[in-house]
Amino acid sequence: MHVLVTGASGWIGSAVVPELLSAGHTVEGLARSEESARRIGSLGAAVRRGDLSDTATLAEGAAAADGVVHLGYHHDFSQMAEAADLDRATLGVFGDALAGTGRPLLFASGVLGVRTEADRPESGGHPRIANAAAALALADRGVRPVALRFAPTVHGRGDHGFVATLAQVARERGVSAYVGDGSNVWPAVHRSDAGRLVALALQGAPAGAAVHAVAESGVATRDIAEAIGRGLGLPVESVPEARAAEHFGWIGMFFAGDFPVSSEATRALLGWEPTGPTLLEDLAAGYYTA
Repeated sequence: MHVLVTGASGWIGSAVVPELLSAGHTVEGLARSEESARRIGSLGAAVRRGDLSDTATLAEGAAAADGVVHLGYHHDFSQMAEAADLDRATLGVFGDALAGTGRPLLFASGVLGVRTEADRPESGGHPRIANAAAALALADRGVRPVALRFAPTVHGRGDHGFVATLAQVARERGVSAYVGDGSNVWPAVHRSDAGRLVALALQGAPAGAAVHAVAESGVATRDIAEAIGRGLGLPVESVPEARAAEHFGWIGMFFAGDFPVSSEATRALLGWEPTGPTLLEDLAAGYYTA
């Protein structure tokens, strides 16, 4: 297949592109800057200049492709509504370009609010949930949409996501903390395993499916805090749930949650077996605390 990939130079996208190329596909990555273009080119993919607001470029790229992997997103918590609006518009452009072709449209989503691949969360929560529901409904228009539900922690060397934020909070506070008794869990997946899953889903996931990029269904938050504490040489302690937002800031509402998630159906469907390091192994390697 010839595959158009948005977010190709990003944290997950730059792991997906080599997997697609290795599987024999050709890849064209959307690049909004010279830096992104250079990175995409270094991965061995072709470059299409433009950004997610450039609807003509998106439509042209999708129409010329045998499939689209949409991983790009405007991750700015101060502009959540605007980011969701842009994502909805982007999915709409791809849906129109691929309608009636049966071609795949894989798009990034998340696992918060679901436990299994069969779960379909209510659209009244985060606007991105409504976007995912609308994208999956494109199956009725002759598209093969597939929701790529990534664990909130896609970890590895160079990760600047949630766990890196927790480590930074620990540095600033002088203590590595968890909420309550720390038995609540976060799902996780190594970046390499996430990239391989996307390539498998492109080839084998049916229209309307949701696949879970989850290697560990739940890592106890106390274990995460203890690993961060060891890496930074800081004490580890509990904070009450009522003080989670005060201690952790915006990430407190997530770190206080309990999100066990299964990927059993995904593994059975696609033959996916994660082989990368665990989250605690990456923490022990010092990727978040060096």
